[in-house]
Formats: sequence, structure tokens, C-alpha cells
Amino acid sequence: MTIDLTGADLTRAKLTFAHLTFAQLIDADLTGADLADAHITFAKLIGADLTEADLTEAKLTEAKLNGAQLIGADLTRADLTGADLTGADFTRAYLTGAALTGADLTDADLTGAVGLPPGQGSGAVSGAEPEG
Repeated sequence: MTIDLTGADLTRAKLTFAHLTFAQLIDADLTGADLADAHITFAKLIGADLTEADLTEAKLTEAKLNGAQLIGADLTRADLTGADLTGADFTRAYLTGAALTGADLTDADLTGAVGLPPGQGSGAVSGAEPEG
């Protein structure tokens, strides 16, 4: 069963350990949401706003985050293996220990991002070099 939360306002929602595999979160507002340890694999978060969200140790394997806003988000030890991060905004995001193997970072903005693992992700990256 697919959970459809397209356009939902989940601002500051407490979704720790939530199981949102295959969920539709297109254009959802998850500003400041707590998604630590959540399972969001294969989910569609296209255009979602995850500004300042806590995604510590979240599982986002094969998720689609095209154009998502992850400004200041905490993705410490998050699993983004194979995720589509095309055009996503990671400005000032925390990526320490994040798994980005096979992730597509084409046109992603990593300005001021902290802890991007060297050599992880593929594609062109716009913006300044990540700090770390």
C-alpha cells in the first residue's frame, strides 16, 4: 500500500522511526520534521521542503528527492544509496557519515555542506565546494 502525502503540511512532525517506504511526499512541507531513523526507501520527495529536518540515520535508499530543499538538514549517517538528488539544495546540510554511493547529485547545491564523503555521489555539483 502506498501512502500518499502529496502536498501535506508536516511541519515539525515527529516521525522518528516512521515506515514511509514507497510513500508519495511530493511537494510536502517537512520543515523542521523529526525523521531520525525513519525508513523512507523508494519514496518520492520531489520538491519536498526538508529545511532544518532531522534525518539522522534515516534510510533514503533509492528515494527521489529531485529539487528537494534540505537547507540546514541533519543527514548524519543517513543512507542515500542510489538516491536521485538532482537539483536538491543541501546548503549548510550536515552529511557526516552519510552513504551516497550511486546517488545522483547532478546540479545539487552543496554550498556550506559539512562532511560530504569524498568521492561519493555522481554527476555535476553546482555551488561551492563542501566544507568538511
